[in-house]
Amino acid sequence: MTNERQDNRPSMGAIAFAWWSNLQPGFDPGSRRRGDPGALARLRRADLIGAAMEEVTIDLFRKLTPASKLPLDLLFERTALIAAVLAHVRTDDTRKVAARAGEKKGEDQRLLHPLRLRRLLAAHTLADCLIAFRRLVALLDRRANVADLAESLLDWPDAIRGDRRRTRWAFDYYGAANAAPDDRGQAAA
Repeated sequence: MTNERQDNRPSMGAIAFAWWSNLQPGFDPGSRRRGDPGALARLRRADLIGAAMEEVTIDLFRKLTPASKLPLDLLFERTALIAAVLAHVRTDDTRKVAARAGEKKGEDQRLLHPLRLRRLLAAHTLADCLIAFRRLVALLDRRANVADLAESLLDWPDAIRGDRRRTRWAFDYYGAANAAPDDRGQAAA
């Protein structure tokens, strides 16, 4: 995943990562910035409406708007979802979220059990996504690729992009990312 698109504008994931890192206390040990632990705590407890009412969520929405092609009402709803889930992430990880979830923790066990993966893939509504992704972040010990997670949350509730994203997640989970279809639905060569 690249952090910038071809037109040199930052990706949605890069914007979400910058927003998330500014909220984290002690993310940049060299700076004197405290982050915003209060906002993070409120977002961790919030439902989607509560998350949408947080000033930091509005800030993220404003930052995502120029980079998004979504209608503003859909972008705002998904921004609340992103904020409420990312508040649970404590440490950024370089690996794709689905690949990390599919890592083996024993001889035949994965971090995210295949049945939980099925439930996650079946989540379509914003409320279901909120529950499923918060559980996923908890199972990953609050360590996830923030940019990948944010981009996934933007796509997940969408009828077309969501199905494509879920398909890529299934391939990543089982370690077959090189065989996953591209965004047009064609198998990788």
